[in-house]
Amino acid sequence: MSALTRRLVVTALCAVSAVCTAPAATALPVLQDMPPAHQDELTVTVTGTGDTARDGTYSLDCHPAGGSHRRAADACSQLDRETRWGADPFAPVPPDANCTMIYGGPETARITGIWAGRPVDATFNRTNGCEVARWDNLTPVLPPAGG
Repeated sequence: MSALTRRLVVTALCAVSAVCTAPAATALPVLQDMPPAHQDELTVTVTGTGDTARDGTYSLDCHPAGGSHRRAADACSQLDRETRWGADPFAPVPPDANCTMIYGGPETARITGIWAGRPVDATFNRTNGCEVARWDNLTPVLPPAGG
């Protein structure tokens, strides 16, 4: 039996009988510091797609999926797939990266909010091969290029 379980059993017994001393009933975990159940909230702003249905600002809530994002469940699933220990799905392209000079289009995006308990403020574009790949890794959080 773990120490926590023993303390809970002793505390329960103390509640029923008035025989316990004060030290046996102390040291219970404090639950008020638990994170809120819903903490993954992002705002996605997309411009430059040339399509008024895809340009705009959307809220994306995950766990459970919701908000005004048109594909919230798919977007949350993609973020879950891209979130791994030691990897930030919103990280910028490293400054020393060798990127192909392939222009992917005029689209830009900004994602702000909270993901996995951490603040997010990331910008995206499609100005070279690295940026295009970064954008594509977050589709459908960001709209696919060209439609």
